[in-house]
Amino acid sequence: MHTTLVMTIIGPDRTGLVDALARPIADHGGSWLESRMCRLGGRFAGLARVVVDSKSVDQLRIEIEALSLDGISVSVQADHPEPEPLVTSLIEVELVGLDRPGLLREITGVFTRHHLNVEELDSEIAEAPEGGGKLFRANATVSVPPTAELDVVGDDLEKIATDLMVDIRLAPEGS
Repeated sequence: MHTTLVMTIIGPDRTGLVDALARPIADHGGSWLESRMCRLGGRFAGLARVVVDSKSVDQLRIEIEALSLDGISVSVQADHPEPEPLVTSLIEVELVGLDRPGLLREITGVFTRHHLNVEELDSEIAEAPEGGGKLFRANATVSVPPTAELDVVGDDLEKIATDLMVDIRLAPEGS
């Protein structure tokens, strides 16, 4: 019998950190199913989903959580199967505009009102060209129920700010 675990990891970025996570998983015969990891503001942040023999879960948890001695915060939780998802399609939304407090909240509020679920979100703040202030950039992959009207979603996103550019397109297969 196997158990699927989801781990969240955050801590000071350093060489060998991913190996420190992968090593005990492999030592217990586990497999790395999927992950998202990045350097964020000088820190390491990651999510990983692994499968391991159920008899090894407790010992693996102890070994992974021991990384906290190196200043790494790790949470390990059992992954419970979700009910069958509703039939949805994926779209990609690209947003660029002048940054201001609460902008991401307003964008995600539009998603929520239209019952769009954020599958993946990348965002950053960068200097605008020619000293034009700070630019907010976001790329989101969202699942869309069949009842959603993408034209209305786009209009609602563009109402947030006159300078917010919105590009909505179908996500490529396999996203």
